[in-house]
Amino acid sequence: MEVFYKIVSVAMVSVFVQNAIFDRALGSNVVIYASRKDSHVIGFTLGITAMTTIASAVSYFFDSLLLPLPLGWLFMPLVYVAVISALYIIALLFFWRLFPKVFAKIRKYVHLAIINCTVIGALFLNSGYGSDIWSYIGYGFGTGIGFFLACFLLNIAHERLDSDKIPRVFRGYPIMLIYIGVISLAFSALVGYTAEF
Repeated sequence: MEVFYKIVSVAMVSVFVQNAIFDRALGSNVVIYASRKDSHVIGFTLGITAMTTIASAVSYFFDSLLLPLPLGWLFMPLVYVAVISALYIIALLFFWRLFPKVFAKIRKYVHLAIINCTVIGALFLNSGYGSDIWSYIGYGFGTGIGFFLACFLLNIAHERLDSDKIPRVFRGYPIMLIYIGVISLAFSALVGYTAEF
């Protein structure tokens, strides 16, 4: 039961306090793309949540092997890219062989859900904040749920932000970035950040 509490508490921190989109701006372009359609919100969230959770669990073992070495941190970006690439190929083969109809639907989008800044950012943040495998898994899972929260908030605002009341110059991508900035300020105020110079 203690493990469950640890996973949930770390996941809640990564959803609300250190949201990948609103706190770190990791994967903003993917969340803007995914928030355009309701069906994309669920699909991208499932892909990113699965990827961040599994990749975090796998990267824990590489972190425990390489980070104690004197220059082990130099190899971590390459290791993280290798982990994500291997999981990407495994996921493609899994869906291609076992679920060909699902594979036909997701093959255009799976690379966006798996290979993006949100996933690799979760691995880098885990190496700095994670202490054991359960905190790695909790942080990875929470990052995916935080992506869902960001995607959901952008999805419900998308119709209003695409209206004629918005000046033509700001419609589309610029107004979404401004909206993300305003929501980021609200999250920062909620958490109570202070500027560190």
